Amino acid sequence: MHPEETAAIEIALGGRVLATRTLAGGFSHQTCLLTLTTGQVVARFGGPDPVIEAAVMAAARPHVPVPQVLLVRPGTAVTRPVMVIEYRTGALLSHVLADDSLTPAELGALGAEVGRVAAAISAVEFDRPGFFTDEQLTVGPERPWSAQLPELVASWLADTPDTRLDAAAQAAWLELCTAHAPALTAVDGQSRLVHSDLNPKNILVSRVGADWRVDAVLDWEFSYAGCPYGDAANMARFGTEYPTGFLPAFHTAFAAHQPATPPANWAYLGRVLDMFALTELVTRPAPHPIADQAATRIRHLIEHTFELSTDLSTAGDNSAAPADDTP
Repeated sequence: MHPEETAAIEIALGGRVLATRTLAGGFSHQTCLLTLTTGQVVARFGGPDPVIEAAVMAAARPHVPVPQVLLVRPGTAVTRPVMVIEYRTGALLSHVLADDSLTPAELGALGAEVGRVAAAISAVEFDRPGFFTDEQLTVGPERPWSAQLPELVASWLADTPDTRLDAAAQAAWLELCTAHAPALTAVDGQSRLVHSDLNPKNILVSRVGADWRVDAVLDWEFSYAGCPYGDAANMARFGTEYPTGFLPAFHTAFAAHQPATPPANWAYLGRVLDMFALTELVTRPAPHPIADQAATRIRHLIEHTFELSTDLSTAGDNSAAPADDTP
């Protein structure tokens, strides 16, 4: 934190900063836990102007546990953009999933609660699909996702390092995306709130007796209006790394708690939507571990194309074989 940033927060919140600690965060910003004379808060510095993200969080809060936004300030010549939110207790879901002492039953209960909350995000509706343009959450005009997928994938692959994804893999991935893009015509018109970065590092959870509670869903900067099935695909993207029991329960609860009954092939549609994010990720400059993971996932899907149109709700659960879920 720069001294000017500290001073601005102290003035705005009416307390003196006693201590700071850097937290795990995204690649585009710095996240810090601040201890003030008035209590603890979390400040995120850098990245785009957070005013739209703050408005998205306010819209989601009636439906999902979201921290209260305490301060939003654009960047200046000497300070970075900053958003300050209330501090929420809880453990990162990524840390909980790494706890090998949890039983499959406990992990199933955890997955069900996370799936229920994830589904509730889509309770917020907008007048059309697209990206937010201002703090009133006006949605800008957008071409159908089904038309955009092949074009954007081709554009992003042109910026992808050959060392991460070679020319043959890039060509095969573009062909695969182009082949599955027409399926998105079924959801092109959906205009529900999509988190678009729903993964275990952006969710805080805790135990409440024998049950689980989601304490907060974090990092809404990539949110948009569209089809929520992509959020489930985001959570499942690296699902083979999750312990047995979590992901099947997540998928079941996510589908069961959707505001509108999803089609039978909703999980497949989510994986096609996730092709956008996977491809954009591999363009990130090295070193970038998540981009390298995305490249590994892309190569896997090229070699196992059946997985795109198969019900993989049991991914990470070696006790169950996948069932057919073709579109």
